[in-house]
Amino acid sequence: MKDRTILHSDVNNFFASVECSTNPKLFGKPVAVTGNPEKRTGIILAKNEIAKAQGVKTGEAIWQAKQKCPALVTVGPHYALYEKISKKLHELYLEYTDFVEPLGLDECWLDVTSSLKYLNKNGQQIADEIRERVKKEFGFTVSVGVSFSKIFAKLGSDMKKPDATTIIDREHFKEITYPLPLNSVVGFGNKLTTKFEKMNILTIGDFVALKEQFVKDIMGKTGVELHQKLSGELIDPVTCYYEISPPKSVGNGTTTIQDIEKREDVKKVVTFLSEKVGSRLINGNLHGSTVTVTLKTNEFEKFRHSKTIAPIQSGEEISEQAMNLIDEFWKYDKKLRAIRVRMSNLTKVDKMEQLSFFGKETKDLGKTINEINQKYGKNKIYVASDTVSFINRKNEDEGFF
Repeated sequence: MKDRTILHSDVNNFFASVECSTNPKLFGKPVAVTGNPEKRTGIILAKNEIAKAQGVKTGEAIWQAKQKCPALVTVGPHYALYEKISKKLHELYLEYTDFVEPLGLDECWLDVTSSLKYLNKNGQQIADEIRERVKKEFGFTVSVGVSFSKIFAKLGSDMKKPDATTIIDREHFKEITYPLPLNSVVGFGNKLTTKFEKMNILTIGDFVALKEQFVKDIMGKTGVELHQKLSGELIDPVTCYYEISPPKSVGNGTTTIQDIEKREDVKKVVTFLSEKVGSRLINGNLHGSTVTVTLKTNEFEKFRHSKTIAPIQSGEEISEQAMNLIDEFWKYDKKLRAIRVRMSNLTKVDKMEQLSFFGKETKDLGKTINEINQKYGKNKIYVASDTVSFINRKNEDEGFF
């Protein structure tokens, strides 16, 4: 595929930005969106730039954040509002091209190659115009990367924040990106990055210099494709917005740094993962009728079981069904190092069916993680999937699943 002019637009601190732009009382204050602002055990899901400047970090407990930033204002998430704003952003992008491919609620690729002539603008000018329009029409900022491929456009949007346009062209992409650490790229999570670091492969340039067969032996076909993209050889297309198919399944997996065995601890992990899966189903107007649980022991034995149920969507229902399934086949007699929850057989949900969900009290996602961390020590659990995760936005290596 020939070089394209591709933009990657990423809303800076999306959840917090939406809250601040729709609530004038929050203007000029340090703000964080949290799992449950009523409880000190909740965690920070997102924060605005003012809170970030005072040391507030995504994924930490509310009480930790307020130690660093006593004036921090915490608000609960409003997922229906985020989805609404996300769709309006898509409408803005579609004024420039039909080739708009969302990545989560807050990110989109735009292929404007065919639009350059009739807009009489280049990629940077379009990116700058979009940034200014978003500020004026939505009250928050986006960072935009402009490049000849999707992977480098996304790297560009990540390089300068907030409110910036970054150009990574064919002529200079190596000198700009090859010195960057491996985990700058979606696809290199903690586990995979650590594996390469042990081999002294630290940067994108180090990875590109590897032989493809070596990469294939470690990462399989996906690794080879990633290698070709970072080499500038493979350019995958931006999907037309009107041709995007719903996902066949939605899942989340996690690896616990310290093994767990008791049912109560398994349930805490499953609850957390189920809330994440439920959130993604809601954002996609989907519900699922097959739940699958995968368990991996500390001896690398893998157990996967599924069952078909009545269609469900909420994290609470998914968690209940997942635990019922685990109870059917697991005796809690072996130590676990990894758990994954997945929903499949997905169908679209009528909008009216979703209203009941948004009327419910948001569950405290942070409590689950916090209780495990209190028992086993800090940072004993990290998310192993999901490009829009509020703990780690980089995809983790999921080869063991």
